[in-house]
Amino acid sequence: MDYFPIFMKLRGEPCLVVGGGEVALRKVRLLRSAGADVTVVAPDLVAELQAMAGAGDVRHVAGRFSGEQLAGMRLVVAATDDRRVNLAVAEAGRVQGIPVNVVDDPDISSYITPAIVDRSPLVIALSTGGGVPVLARLLRARLESLIPAGFGRLAGFAARFRDRVKARFTDVETRRIFWESVLEGPLADAVMQGNDEAACAEMEKRLAAAEDRPTGAVYLVGAGPGNPDLLTFRALRLMQQADVVLYDKLVAPELLELVRRDAERIYVGKARANHALPQEDINQLMVRLAQAGRRVVRLKGGDPFTFGRGGEEIETLAAHGIPFEVVPGITSASGAAAYAGIPLTHRDYAQSVVFVTGHRKDDSIELDWPALTRPEQTVVVYMGVATARELCEAFITHGKPAGTPAAVVEWATTARQRTVTGTLASLPDVIARHGVQSPALIIIGEVVKLAETLSWYRRIESEPVIIEN
Repeated sequence: MDYFPIFMKLRGEPCLVVGGGEVALRKVRLLRSAGADVTVVAPDLVAELQAMAGAGDVRHVAGRFSGEQLAGMRLVVAATDDRRVNLAVAEAGRVQGIPVNVVDDPDISSYITPAIVDRSPLVIALSTGGGVPVLARLLRARLESLIPAGFGRLAGFAARFRDRVKARFTDVETRRIFWESVLEGPLADAVMQGNDEAACAEMEKRLAAAEDRPTGAVYLVGAGPGNPDLLTFRALRLMQQADVVLYDKLVAPELLELVRRDAERIYVGKARANHALPQEDINQLMVRLAQAGRRVVRLKGGDPFTFGRGGEEIETLAAHGIPFEVVPGITSASGAAAYAGIPLTHRDYAQSVVFVTGHRKDDSIELDWPALTRPEQTVVVYMGVATARELCEAFITHGKPAGTPAAVVEWATTARQRTVTGTLASLPDVIARHGVQSPALIIIGEVVKLAETLSWYRRIESEPVIIEN
């Protein structure tokens, strides 16, 4: 981060604004809304600032800026149209160790003022590091439309019960889970609708009936093919509530940034013949964590039930009586094909699509070859990069023409996506030459020919040329 986000308590604190124009007026309003004791230094004031000074809402020092005026100030804003004055204010603040914001000049500011969504006591601040304030304002406008005014009432309601909840639940994790149950659902709706009496009655009931130890559960969450924008709302919500997240190498790093900051993260990645944690150990780990009252998200690339071994995992959970939920995700085949511009079905090229895995539990690649080599069919191979040569040779041996178009899509839907096209005969050498590694999918069929004209996310060219963006 270029700037450390912080909320300062300014009620009753002395703050200085240098400048008397419309820009200074906006900053004075903002400081006054936080309860600051504001002094304005300027030879002249716009009408509204004059009125505020006349009413005693601000103190006016009529004249030019001098460094002595910063003495005792907690915060300073330079809002003049003279950069020499602004520079002098910034330098005086630096010398005296007082934060100074120079409006629209982040290079000489020691802090910047964010765009604000005010639902007091709930306040949301947005910043682009001073580089693109218009973008921050656009995002603020979106949030203004998404966050009802009632959220301010909800924040105030929760604050009234804060001490009682803290006394009732001495364990931090249990307390957090209780608050999450309160702040979502009917009780929160009652608060936001202004029905305070019903909300208070429900809160009293919950406090009386709440358990001291939370109930653990496991959520198998499909993380999709990699792009965070392709997560479901349910997946995102659970990721931000989880106490523990188990993830593997198929989960893009960008997705982990969406996990709750204080959640424990455990890597359980597996590669062919090199398992960081064997599957049975993963299953038992989920059981132990849930039995300890933890809410566990098993974050899986793509969809948990499409070559994600989700079925094996929930069999173990069910056998131990662990509550669980499966959250579907966009399977990697759909994501990779869409972002590579390769329709999985097309009435001129393919009337069916088959998903297969490149290796089984025992690392064999025995597949239903007569079914896979049918014409007018697309085949998507999961986990096939390591066995690509054997796979392609088997396709050809069982009757698929060697010139059948084929593609490999690596890190699909992410900024690292690469797509290379070739044929069944050339694809193994293409993969080796370009160092393609998992996560990657292989797509085989006539539809691959459409990639050259239909690709939209990353430009694709036929082998031997690879385009990396």
